[in-house]
Amino acid sequence: MKTILMTLCLFISIAALALDENPVTLKVGEKAPAFNLKGIDGKQYTLASFKDSKFLVLVFTCNHCPTAQAYEDKLIAFQNKYKSKGVRLVAINPNSEKSVRFDELGFSDLNDSYPEMKIRAKNKKYNFTYLYDGDLQAAAKAYGPSTTPQVFVFDQKRVLQYVGRIDNDEHLGKATVFDLDAAVNQLIAAKPVEVSTTKTFGCSVKWMYKNEWKDKEVSSWKEESVSLEKVDLEGMKTIMKNGSGKYRLINFWATWCGPCVGEMSSLVESDKMYRAREFELITVTLDSEKATDKALALLKKKVASNKNYIFGDGDKYALIEAVDPSWQGALPHTVLIDNDGKVVFRQSGMINILELRKAIVDKIGRVYP
Repeated sequence: MKTILMTLCLFISIAALALDENPVTLKVGEKAPAFNLKGIDGKQYTLASFKDSKFLVLVFTCNHCPTAQAYEDKLIAFQNKYKSKGVRLVAINPNSEKSVRFDELGFSDLNDSYPEMKIRAKNKKYNFTYLYDGDLQAAAKAYGPSTTPQVFVFDQKRVLQYVGRIDNDEHLGKATVFDLDAAVNQLIAAKPVEVSTTKTFGCSVKWMYKNEWKDKEVSSWKEESVSLEKVDLEGMKTIMKNGSGKYRLINFWATWCGPCVGEMSSLVESDKMYRAREFELITVTLDSEKATDKALALLKKKVASNKNYIFGDGDKYALIEAVDPSWQGALPHTVLIDNDGKVVFRQSGMINILELRKAIVDKIGRVYP
């Protein structure tokens, strides 16, 4: 009997955990659950914070998702359009940044952490409140969004009247059915919402328990092959011509350069983020040929499975002129070149990784084609 009870308790615990990790989406007609969340302005917000607004639109969204990014301008336009009509738009980021895999960041320069929310809001000039739920995910569990983005529209009594998508196509100018606007306009006109529930398309919510997926991803990198090949001046000129159909990030470094070694991990992680897209990372060490083994050992330690070259004992000044005439010769030096070999971004000295990733994703694109 004791064994049966223990088994039953375990089954109940597993079922409860599954429900907690995959909560049921709030249904039309239900009251808005309470929340207490921190905004990017440092203030705490609750439902009562928006009591002066006749209608409340909560949108669960985030930084990294390409669909969410595609809708940013639409949300900004929505708030501008309906603010004077008593409608308040509030965005909530439900994601745990620790559960976002690197290969899920291929359309973004930013993860979903609270500090990075501030950066994204500033870059896009958000005109709506942006709240963080990533630590406890209490609001996400109470409302049950299935994707980012997903909107929940509440009337003056904070009863849910619409839940679902914003419109039927995230690309600007391509939508033909405007579900969110229709629902809000009907509420403003004191009419019932005709279509109160729709399906949504976007990225899944990154629940905290999914952090093991990210851990497994990082562990799998150790199985990837790391190599170091010799390259001469003519070879470097060919590399700089590009023609690969990809944006090519080239980092010049050396094992004796502290900043070079210090920034290598962030470069490798950037490669893991964008390598499935029109992007590739190439590193070129300016160590002497006798340091080849040392350079390769460091690259293996950093799991740099991208293309790696050693220039060795060639004419470094000729290399500098061939690569980037504006480069004064200090290491590290990093250039992003387009398919035609034109330098579209450069950083001398230790990289600013946020600026670099923004430059990359601004070129390869933030949304699905």
